Amino acid sequence: MIQDFLLPDLGEGLPEAELVQWLVAEGDDVTLNQTIAEVETAKAVVELPSPYAGTVTTLHAAAGDVIEVGSVLISYDIGGDDAPAAPTKDASAEASADASTDEPEEKAQPNLVGYGAAPRAGGRPKRRARSGGAAAAPAADTAVLEAAPHDIVTDLDHGDTVVERPRSTPPVRKLAKDLGVDIALVTPTGETGLITRGDVEDYARRVGAAPAADDAVEDAAPSHPPVAPGERTTRTKIRGVRKHTADAMVRSAFTAPHVTTFLTVDVTATMELVASLRSDRALAEHRIGVLAIAAKAACAALAHHPELNSKWDEDAGEIVSHHYVNLGIAAATDRGLVVPNIRDAQDLTLVEMSDAIRQLAETARAGKTAPADMMGGTFSITNVGVFGVDAGTPILNPGEAGILAVGAVRRQPWEHRGEIALRDVMTLALSFDHRLVDGQQGSLFLKAVGDILQEPGRAMLLR
Repeated sequence: MIQDFLLPDLGEGLPEAELVQWLVAEGDDVTLNQTIAEVETAKAVVELPSPYAGTVTTLHAAAGDVIEVGSVLISYDIGGDDAPAAPTKDASAEASADASTDEPEEKAQPNLVGYGAAPRAGGRPKRRARSGGAAAAPAADTAVLEAAPHDIVTDLDHGDTVVERPRSTPPVRKLAKDLGVDIALVTPTGETGLITRGDVEDYARRVGAAPAADDAVEDAAPSHPPVAPGERTTRTKIRGVRKHTADAMVRSAFTAPHVTTFLTVDVTATMELVASLRSDRALAEHRIGVLAIAAKAACAALAHHPELNSKWDEDAGEIVSHHYVNLGIAAATDRGLVVPNIRDAQDLTLVEMSDAIRQLAETARAGKTAPADMMGGTFSITNVGVFGVDAGTPILNPGEAGILAVGAVRRQPWEHRGEIALRDVMTLALSFDHRLVDGQQGSLFLKAVGDILQEPGRAMLLR
């Protein structure tokens, strides 16, 4: 029995998605909830789990294609006339939705389950090799095999022999290429044999390759495709994360009246604290940095200046004050800027905050940030200092009252205890919605953050 899987609305109300890559090929036996493809919506790259167990008969799109919601994406042979296995009951709204269609009733597809596909029982699936030796037709077109770099593929030159291609995400493969690492030599440690960014970096260190960049949140500079000789211009379709970011920034800039205020502070004490924490072997794996301390300072200041943690609800004619902090952390990725948030950041210790920021950054770089993780933010931080920039005028995330830009730390002459001394100095920039926040309130909030960074011990006095 052939069953078609239609591209669902992934809970975002978006009309289309771009196919990033197939993780299966025609002829593969797949299990229920096995990840079959990566698609990029206007918000994030999403893994699609299979709603059926069976054999892939047809892939209806190629990598790079833009597919409308409700279009046939993949077809399966599920065997016999039995109904497909029902999905698990823990489907989340962000990860699944019914795809409306005019297809006959027997073609109705089950809801997708959560983003995380279930581990494959007994290892990775093997592609069925056609019998008859080298003269037989291949199980799948070579282009399809190249579009499925994560799985075991049939070696078309060696009959029924199967060879294993390492599983990894596109950003990890790019990192391996940048570091001169043969990814086939890297030992995977991720779930179901996935090669992670850390695996590549560890291998690079062992073999003496160039060191990877530090784990700063915004250090992933956009990659640019090579330019053909003689080509004077390049046109790139506006879509995906870049399109969503642009729409959100225009909407924010022309809706909320932005005001930006600046403060330059002596953060020598904070830098000494960072050095002390990083030299502590018990904390070495947490890699606590300035951004984590700035995030803690912002959460502490928001408790005393709640205007910065509010929302202007135009439709309801209300100001919504949040009594929690979902802290957005701006992350630059190859696909554009994303701002996932840390839920209930006000409850985290400094160590937990550092770990959350690092995990957020790794997920964003891998293109795996779930759409739900970019919704519901109440206040944001952007780390422009990682690029060597002193300050900027950040644009508010739609629906938020404030965003704090953390600048570079500079060693420069500064007045200290009545004398001129070399000190570590940082500039903070706060943009806020003037409908919600008056100049005095914004200035007092920024001063509170600066006071904590100037004297981290002050945080011990706050409740």
